[in-house]
Amino acid sequence: MYEYIARNLDEVRDRVAAAAERSGRSPDDVTLVCVTKNRSLDEIRAALDWGVPIVAENRVQEATPKIAALPHTVTWHLIGHLQRNKVKLAIELFDMIHSVDSLRLAEEIEKRAASAQQIVPVLIEVNVAGEESKFGAAPDEAHELADAISRMPNVDLGGLMTMEPFVDDAEEVRPVFRTLRELRDRMRQEGGVELPHLSMGMTQDYEVAVEEGATMVRIGSAIFEER
Repeated sequence: MYEYIARNLDEVRDRVAAAAERSGRSPDDVTLVCVTKNRSLDEIRAALDWGVPIVAENRVQEATPKIAALPHTVTWHLIGHLQRNKVKLAIELFDMIHSVDSLRLAEEIEKRAASAQQIVPVLIEVNVAGEESKFGAAPDEAHELADAISRMPNVDLGGLMTMEPFVDDAEEVRPVFRTLRELRDRMRQEGGVELPHLSMGMTQDYEVAVEEGATMVRIGSAIFEER
């Protein structure tokens, strides 16, 4: 019934591999994060059956029933904005949070993680394009935020994430991806933090993101829409 999902996944993987090779990297350096916002359990199960490694949701409340209904072996990432009053539930449900955008949120994650005696992997969300409609720390705030998080024993900082503007021509957002990579590289050099992950790129522009250094691409409609 959902054979098109398998075909779509093959196409996405091929395109990711080609983009990685164009940038002199191995395709294994890029992880596909399957975005399941508004998708049914059957669609998600089909994607999992065909080898999707990570499932991602934008909202804690939408993810909760899906996570309960699917096997506990599934790896879940939260990629949408996280309110502090939902942190306790979020760290119970998700294996990584991509959208840490403030010190107050990071401190709440640290407090809840310490209480639960767990380590929470996170990424810092950076609003590279400066869009008022988007969340994220300003680029010039990211280094200070990273320094603070790196001192939190129960929060494991793994890298940076950005939500790029939605445009028809992916080349228009190449500077956004390049800026995030360059910011990460400066933070590595100046702050001594590893920051291995760059979560950037969605259906409309993931190939450009991979060319610019993405280690995680967040793909939804390119996987689930029948063509």
